[in-house]
Amino acid sequence: MRMVVTGVPGVGKTSVMEGAAQKKNLKIVNYGTVMFEVAKEQGLVADRDEIRKLQVEEQRIVQERAAEKIHEMGNVIIDTHCTIKTHGGYYPGLPEWVLKKLEPDRIILVEATPEEILGRRSHDPTRKRDAEGVDDITEHQMINRAAAMAYAMLTGASVKIVFNHDDGLEEAVATVLEVF
Repeated sequence: MRMVVTGVPGVGKTSVMEGAAQKKNLKIVNYGTVMFEVAKEQGLVADRDEIRKLQVEEQRIVQERAAEKIHEMGNVIIDTHCTIKTHGGYYPGLPEWVLKKLEPDRIILVEATPEEILGRRSHDPTRKRDAEGVDDITEHQMINRAAAMAYAMLTGASVKIVFNHDDGLEEAVATVLEVF
């Protein structure tokens, strides 16, 4: 089974997947990490957060090569972003050419309240994120829901929304494990 786990930056999708992996033998691949490796090999970026600032055509090439690498890994859980907010608008994290290579069976959308996400972002010094407010995060989560359903239409995958509220990580992990 190939599963895609998505959510806005700071929602805790990686924490949810790490929790699930501890309870069940899961192989998790972070799409952004693979994209960073590809972009760095090509000399396009020095920092992972620079990827979303690349020109759209450069992002597309990096995305496609990362999808090919992940496909070669077999059945994996893919930790990624449903959409990427760029200076030019929202860019699909899983455009058709990526979905065709990944062939997901399930799409899990991790969500939390915008206030919870803002709080998590403010305590994460490891990332260089653009400043956003509650309305920006609300909009991004709504865009992600629409994109996840469009991705499901293209692949036949089901979509499951999992809430990862503060102090609710174990509940979110349990919900994810129910879909295996």
